[in-house]
Amino acid sequence: MIDVLLQTLLNAAASGGVYALVALGYTLVFSVLGVINFAQGALFSIGGYLTYLLMGGRIGVNGALPGWGLPAGLPFWLALLLAAAGSGLVGLLVERVAFAPLRRRGAEPLLALITSLGAGVVLVNLLQLLMGAEGYAFPEAALAGLPNALVIGGARIRSVQVLLLAVCAFAVLVLTLWLERSKGGRALRAVAEDATTAQLLGINSEAMVRLAFVVSGALAGLGGGLVGVSVSLAGPYMGISYGLKGLAVLVLGGLGSVSGAIAGGLLMGLAEALVPSDASGWRDAVAFAILFAVLLLRPSGLLGRRPVDRV
Repeated sequence: MIDVLLQTLLNAAASGGVYALVALGYTLVFSVLGVINFAQGALFSIGGYLTYLLMGGRIGVNGALPGWGLPAGLPFWLALLLAAAGSGLVGLLVERVAFAPLRRRGAEPLLALITSLGAGVVLVNLLQLLMGAEGYAFPEAALAGLPNALVIGGARIRSVQVLLLAVCAFAVLVLTLWLERSKGGRALRAVAEDATTAQLLGINSEAMVRLAFVVSGALAGLGGGLVGVSVSLAGPYMGISYGLKGLAVLVLGGLGSVSGAIAGGLLMGLAEALVPSDASGWRDAVAFAILFAVLLLRPSGLLGRRPVDRV
């Protein structure tokens, strides 16, 4: 009984860690601009495919460049980091194309939300044009140095799940320390608190907005690479479902709350892990039912703050 419970908790933490990464990306952008970047799911997919290509994978017959691939594959760790960096740069491109022009014109936030949705659709379609619609499995040697499974407290856990949990936890820790202790992180939090005051104090608010998009995209790309090596790439639209889950986690934990995104991700992962395998089709329903129940009791989310009217 104990081993089954431990296995369930580890699986929940691994899934919840990925949801938390996506939700943290949403949180960073929402904190500085007050809008949701709906292109986050597309950046998740891009991270998965970039990791696949950098590790030596090749484009399938339905892609724009069938059979194309790098002459030699990179190790998983290096490919994952480079893919996250690439997704961050694409996130910056989304900010420059879909957000910055509207911000300069003082457009309503709703318009930025719609343009981000359009940018996400364009990115996914470009990905489908390049890679095709079929799924891709990572090379068998992707994690050659790891055993297939580990025995922890009597529970048999896939090594890739432990890897996924460890990388997510490390990424969240690094992000938290960066936000709390680095000059750039403190400047980003200052802009999130009050952009006008931060500008008067000498902080370049526009640079911080761009930084938020880069970090947000990198987090999404990191999650995409981890999920890809764990369960393979289901297709260019794989990131849409994770984007929706991340958005639900964002709301569940509290808009703009980093700790809330982490707590919400773990709760969402636990809710899914507790659904029996023979009722797996109900996992999304159970997870979102918990979201509705929490919001009915606490509309601001688990760790969200009630909005304060400034006068």
